Amino acid sequence: MTSTSSRSTLRPYRHSDRDALVALWSACGLLRPWNDPDRDIARKLAHDDDLLVLELDDRLIGSVMVGFDGHRGWVNYLAVDPRHQGNGHGATLMIEAERRLALRECPKVNLQVRTANEQAIGFYQHLGYTVDEVVSLGKRLFDDVAPPISQ
Repeated sequence: MTSTSSRSTLRPYRHSDRDALVALWSACGLLRPWNDPDRDIARKLAHDDDLLVLELDDRLIGSVMVGFDGHRGWVNYLAVDPRHQGNGHGATLMIEAERRLALRECPKVNLQVRTANEQAIGFYQHLGYTVDEVVSLGKRLFDDVAPPISQ
């Protein structure tokens, strides 16, 4: 467990966090009909435990999902409760994500932000991230709206 202040704690996700985490992602506008949060959580935990949550006064207010594929690090589901944004919590989550990736000798971190989300783009640029001159392509291999993966 990593303490960030006398009131906040950064720690790995626990199954008991599920409802609060999905509510946080919803409040932050991260959920999309084609991405089932239960499947995303289950897939992440089947691979590793780098799904972190930030608690403030025993209330879940932040999250970050960290991944490393051996070539690039990835950050997904960075979220801070809108009522707590602007207080350094997002930076705290990103510092820990970068620290974990650096320990794995990851040379570069990638993340994706929807082009209309100017607030998030500004946040990441403030942390030293730059817009890469690339196009993000994707292809669905199957529909995630199907019933969730059993745990």
